[in-house]
Amino acid sequence: MFFSTDQATIAHGIQLAIAPVFLLTAVAGMISTVAGRLARIIDRARIVEQRLEQAPQGVAAEAGYKELDRLRLRGWLVNASIALLTFCALLIGVTIMVLFLGETTSLEFLRLSTLSFLSGVICFLLALMCFLAETLLASRILKFARPASQPGQK
Repeated sequence: MFFSTDQATIAHGIQLAIAPVFLLTAVAGMISTVAGRLARIIDRARIVEQRLEQAPQGVAAEAGYKELDRLRLRGWLVNASIALLTFCALLIGVTIMVLFLGETTSLEFLRLSTLSFLSGVICFLLALMCFLAETLLASRILKFARPASQPGQK
C-alpha cells in the first residue's frame, strides 16, 4: 500500500474527509436531544410505577397501566432512534476514513465510501422518523383541557 507524502494530496484528503464531519455534529446534537427525552420518559415511568404500588386496584390503576404502556412504546421509539443515530455516526466515521485513505493511498474505495455515506444518511433519516413518531405520541397523550370558567369571567 502506497501512502502519499505530497502535502497537497494530504491536504486535499483532509478537506474531502472533513465534509461528513458536519453530519456527525448533527448526529451528536440529535443523540443529546433524544437521550434527554429518554431520561424524561424513565422519570415519568418511575413516578407512575410508584403511584401504582401505592394505589388500590381500580380505574386509576388501569389508567396507570395504560400510561406505562404508552411510555414503554415511547421508550422503544427513543431507543430505536438512539441506535440508528449511533449506526449513522459509525457509518459516517467509516466514510471519513475511507475518503481519506482513498485520497492519500493507491487503494480504490469509491464504492465503499458511497455505500457507507448513503447508509449513514438513511440511518439518520430513520432516526428522525422514530423521533417524530415519539414526539407525536407524546403530544397526543397531553390533555389540553381548559379549566371551567369562573362566574363573572369570560
